Amino acid sequence: MSETVSTTKRSFRRFKSGDTMWNDLTRKIFQADHSHKCPTYVHRTAPCQGSCPSGHDIRGWLAIARGMDKPPVAGMAWQEYAFQRMVEANPFPATMGRVCPAPCEDGCSRNEVDDFVGINAVEQYVGDWAIEHKLSLPAAPAPDGKRVAVVGGGPAGLAAAYFLRRKGHAIVLFDAHDKLGGMMRFGIPGYRTPRQMVDAEIDRILALGGIETRLGVTVGKDVALDELDREFDAVYWACGAQKGRPLPVPGADAENCITGVEFLDAFNQGWVFSTAKRIVVVGGGDTSIDVASVARRLGHIGVTNPHDTADHAAFGFTAQDVAGTLRREGVEVVLTSLFPVEQMTAAEHEREDAKREGVEIKGGVMPLAIVKDAQNRATAVRMCRCTMKGMTPVPVDGTEFEIPCDMIISAIGQMADFADGLEKLDGGRGAIAIDGSYKVRNTAKYFAGGDVVRPHLLTTAIGHGRIAAETIDRFLAGLPEDRRPKVDVHQFNLLQELHARGLDPDPYDHTQRRGTSGGSFAVHNYEDRSATQVISHEELFKGHFGFVPRGRRATREVGAESVLGDFEERMHGLTEEQARKEGERCMSCGLCFECDNCVIFCPQTAVQRVPKKERAVGRYVTTDYTKCIGCHICMDVCPTGYIQMGLGE
Repeated sequence: MSETVSTTKRSFRRFKSGDTMWNDLTRKIFQADHSHKCPTYVHRTAPCQGSCPSGHDIRGWLAIARGMDKPPVAGMAWQEYAFQRMVEANPFPATMGRVCPAPCEDGCSRNEVDDFVGINAVEQYVGDWAIEHKLSLPAAPAPDGKRVAVVGGGPAGLAAAYFLRRKGHAIVLFDAHDKLGGMMRFGIPGYRTPRQMVDAEIDRILALGGIETRLGVTVGKDVALDELDREFDAVYWACGAQKGRPLPVPGADAENCITGVEFLDAFNQGWVFSTAKRIVVVGGGDTSIDVASVARRLGHIGVTNPHDTADHAAFGFTAQDVAGTLRREGVEVVLTSLFPVEQMTAAEHEREDAKREGVEIKGGVMPLAIVKDAQNRATAVRMCRCTMKGMTPVPVDGTEFEIPCDMIISAIGQMADFADGLEKLDGGRGAIAIDGSYKVRNTAKYFAGGDVVRPHLLTTAIGHGRIAAETIDRFLAGLPEDRRPKVDVHQFNLLQELHARGLDPDPYDHTQRRGTSGGSFAVHNYEDRSATQVISHEELFKGHFGFVPRGRRATREVGAESVLGDFEERMHGLTEEQARKEGERCMSCGLCFECDNCVIFCPQTAVQRVPKKERAVGRYVTTDYTKCIGCHICMDVCPTGYIQMGLGE
């Protein structure tokens, strides 16, 4: 079934009754019939992209979905063109379209009109289309002789390998597991990240060539740091946060008290059953939701035979035992959070899914101690109600209670493991310390990113890999460290767009002249502020946009009575029609989307469309400055905030 669609209509008014347009003399001057201010087309970063840790050009590929930005190659499907735009910043659209909590949608200006654009859903649609049609990534150049070691085959390491390879460097990718994927494979259950999809997106990167993989190798233990220093020109550390944080309470050393990282890793490697009937998960974030949901699906073993063996005290039996005499039964799962339920950091839809599947969630409570028996096994968690002072829980006296349990899973955070020869990388607090360019502090050629720097989202790790690859590329070229842009995302580039359309400006002949409006060597009346500014919704003419309900992905809801053993994917993708409609809902913040408002409303007919054969994204209209009187009307009616008034003639 599909998500419920709201029928509540919002309205937007720029001015309320009684408001006046000008409230000071400085601005009132523009009521005159002439001004030296004329329209300038100012490109700024859209808030969705500014909110995206991987720096996706979201506005760009939504413009492709809506049909405004058409493929530059005849016969190319729009989905392929959108895919090419996506992988300029993130090579995992199908994966991120499923599991990213979509901070871009929180930042979407459409929230001020009706509801955010389904960015995540369009990304999944394009990513799935690319896999179905076996699309390849852009070809990489021949190796240039520089070799980079990437330690860790998760999203940060794979992203760095991809972007470094595209810059011409040879990569050797080390990973302690027997398969690549990191948290995408070993930290997230398969019903959220189907393994065939993960394999397809990883295989595309490896198909670039020039990327050697060394799996089942633990750097520091199997390969010494000195060997890396001798063999490689640079090293990128993306080894993740492999250790879960134990509960900071007495009794947390109980045999059946484990971390969420251990639980999910064991599950994803084949340890599928335990004998625990009652499980308490302490957390509140997305990982704790995954743990609780997986536990409900796994159930517990109710009957065993003498010949059955449990090689792991906490996890119980392996997948091979399923074919034997083991019988699954349901488990009771309680998830606790320091914050009230509505303030948990886990995504709301994941939280609601877990509750529907039978997970009991207790918010506003904190653990005090683990109750153990004589065999050092936990039998209960002693808790109390709490309030939050910032990020610090404050216990409420007299509210203590116990939750009986057979297993306790701590999902309160992760940290890197610096044992076995990696001690010198420990920058404190269980992470590698880096500078602003992702270089490891006090090292010559080490760089780092992903969870080993700061445990966060998969898309954050991918963004680290992209930015670090640019830094490493400069380092290998012998260039000085470059200050990163304030808005550090993959930006729309008008000159690249013009080049793709065969519309490059003519070479400048260095002849001095007044103004640039009559010259074909310049991109006239255009300014790019995208590296320093994110456009606010307040600068858009939101009255242009009517109420259009968001297209929802179909979801398969799993109830508490049927969750046991259900590992099928819950979320289904959009149709092509839905994806196109979501593209049409995009407000194109900070860049023209060819609505013609400025052309229609200009009282002097000063604003005109660029001749069709000369048009490109961002070059749809131009202004005849000999006609313009600086009345500001074009700016006032511009839905996207692309038009700003600047001095000119």
